[in-house]
Amino acid sequence: MTEAWPHDSLRPRAKGPLRPRADGQRTRDTILRAAATVATIDGLDGLSIGNLADFLGMSKSGLSAHFGSKRELQLATVTEAAAIFDTEVVRPALVAPAGLGQLAEVCEAFFAHLECHMFPNGCFWASAALEVGAPPGPVKDLIAAFQSRFGDLIRSFAAVALARGELPAGEDPDRLAFELNGIMLAADTNLVVHDDPAVLDLARQIVRQRLGVPD
Repeated sequence: MTEAWPHDSLRPRAKGPLRPRADGQRTRDTILRAAATVATIDGLDGLSIGNLADFLGMSKSGLSAHFGSKRELQLATVTEAAAIFDTEVVRPALVAPAGLGQLAEVCEAFFAHLECHMFPNGCFWASAALEVGAPPGPVKDLIAAFQSRFGDLIRSFAAVALARGELPAGEDPDRLAFELNGIMLAADTNLVVHDDPAVLDLARQIVRQRLGVPD
């Protein structure tokens, strides 16, 4: 049910044959991964060509060849973070058995994403969501669109599970999606604050109990 994740602009580009600018693209990908890391530390608003250049040990002029402005860098960083999230969290859920299987897997994949410490301050999106109160603009819009689509994805899994009779008849997919999203965000916050991986085991137990999935 790949149609449940329709935000193609935030999906990774398909890997095709190497083109003349492949080396440049690899450099850009490396830069954007570093930018996403910096953004989880300093915030997206704190991300700039200057501090990213310092982080990478590159010249500002070298970075400017890839990104003409701070806004362009921010937008590219958000898109890169979405591609990473798509690979590590969304895709594993989409290939899981429909319904309850996908609902359980999207949570498990999220916890595994936190467990591998891709970013130093937990989930990029949890950090970015704290900045959505910033003035309106394309960066805020992109973050909000991603958050909405991820919530819709969880809800779609819940709706299928309900239709298949895998959840109690009175279950509300919207409410369940909200609860599961809250558990994932709470796990991220506690992992960042306490640096205790045991919180992920607790979160997994809570999700399994909420969904009625056996250990």
